Amino acid sequence: MYMKKVYIFSIFFLSLFCLTSFAFAQVTQVTIDNPLGTTTFNGLLTDKIIPGVVGIIAALSTIMITIAGILYLTSAGSPERINTAKKALTYAIIGLVIAIAAGSIAAIIKNVLGVT
Repeated sequence: MYMKKVYIFSIFFLSLFCLTSFAFAQVTQVTIDNPLGTTTFNGLLTDKIIPGVVGIIAALSTIMITIAGILYLTSAGSPERINTAKKALTYAIIGLVIAIAAGSIAAIIKNVLGVT
């Protein structure tokens, strides 16, 4: 008795799935807009990826400059901690310079490779 119910139930649901093609027959063509806003990898790189990475690196560099300042203020005259703070400040400034120059560096590389 139980098996009959299972067969009837499964046949009923399979028939419902077969009828869905009739329900969706009147749907018009669906178009999806390009969420990236560009169609080429070059455009994606120069318009989306580089500015995003530059923003992240600039924010991290600013945070690291602040941390280096805190390390310097809390060093209490310890030469090791002062050197640690100086190294952190140096690397943070180097990172900030690279972040600011990233657009120019990418343009130079594209010019050397001949990418239009």
